[in-house]
Amino acid sequence: MRDLLRMALRSLLSHRLRSALSMLGIAIGIASVILLTSIGEGTRRYVVAQFTQFGTNILVVTPGKSETLGVPGALGGSTRKLTIDDAESLLRLAGVEDLTPVVYGTARVEAEGLGRSVLVYGVTPNIPTVWRWTVRTGALWPSGDPRRGAAVAVLGPKLKRELFGGRNALGELVRIGDRRFRVTGVMASKGQFLGIDLDDAAFVPVASAMKLFNVAELNEVDVLFSNSRIVETVEERVRELLIARHGREDFTVTTQTEMLRVFGNVMDIITGAVGAIAGVSLVVGAIGILTMMWIAVGERTGEIGLARAVGATRGQVQGVFLVEAAVLSTLGGCTGILAGLGICHALRLLVPGLPVHTPPVFLVTAVAVSVGTGLASGVLPARRAASLDPVEALHAE
Repeated sequence: MRDLLRMALRSLLSHRLRSALSMLGIAIGIASVILLTSIGEGTRRYVVAQFTQFGTNILVVTPGKSETLGVPGALGGSTRKLTIDDAESLLRLAGVEDLTPVVYGTARVEAEGLGRSVLVYGVTPNIPTVWRWTVRTGALWPSGDPRRGAAVAVLGPKLKRELFGGRNALGELVRIGDRRFRVTGVMASKGQFLGIDLDDAAFVPVASAMKLFNVAELNEVDVLFSNSRIVETVEERVRELLIARHGREDFTVTTQTEMLRVFGNVMDIITGAVGAIAGVSLVVGAIGILTMMWIAVGERTGEIGLARAVGATRGQVQGVFLVEAAVLSTLGGCTGILAGLGICHALRLLVPGLPVHTPPVFLVTAVAVSVGTGLASGVLPARRAASLDPVEALHAE
């Protein structure tokens, strides 16, 4: 094998330009596959991280049935409202640990002449348990009847900074919409969720939010259950209870597992499609290697005849050309891997928010594909070389 590799490298170096052009097709193909699949994998990990930052044992109940109305609750219709009474009834189900009814909308928050339009969430004070979110300073309002609102608010850290700067905001008054609220706390930083800046938001009691936005129903109910292994059981219990209360299934129950599964299927299709498109370059590169090796067989007919005349078997001759093709494609593949990793690194620097991740298995697969492509491309030229008659080959020389 050492002799075969030495002969292959000597042959490739004797035709540097032709070898480089043949490697280029493989390199472009591998670099394209590395880049596109890295973006796809990075996007997958980003979305999974976004969903799981609130925990993995959460299901969401929204008004409206998605199979008939598209986005749950977005098109209205004759569905029965999702109420605080519905939310409280779910607490009695086995397996349900806690929940929070949610109302949200956009409103202007003002304090001391400064103001900005942000998302305002109406929730209950148990969001640290349900959403895995903590209060950095101060505290949420006391627990009690969620139907009784209070003029208190907790600010996201960015909103607090924009309105009050470095000063203490606890006890200060803010105006949200047309109502005044007293600040009781500031949330810890949570970052963004699918492009929504959760740090730039305000949190008020759910009943206060319903009055603020003049609505009589909830946008959703986030239910925390005890164990991920009972997700289907809890989902079925929630569905049965709400059907009994509403008379029909005019709501949608969505679990994180289901959302991630659907997203994973979509990403698999997209990644496969872009990988196939990028794989066209590999086909072009394979054709280039095949063409080069076919020409090389014609140029080295005398060499083949001499090798056969001094005792080389057909298998040995065939091995020479297969190794040359494999070395050529492997060098091209390694070049493509370096180029793909370099482009991924450049994208991370130029577009910091772009999720790009290249698992090591991608690199190993790329090398294997390179070797396989070279071997497949070299089969026909190698068989042609091995089938040459020694006498005719020497005569050609």
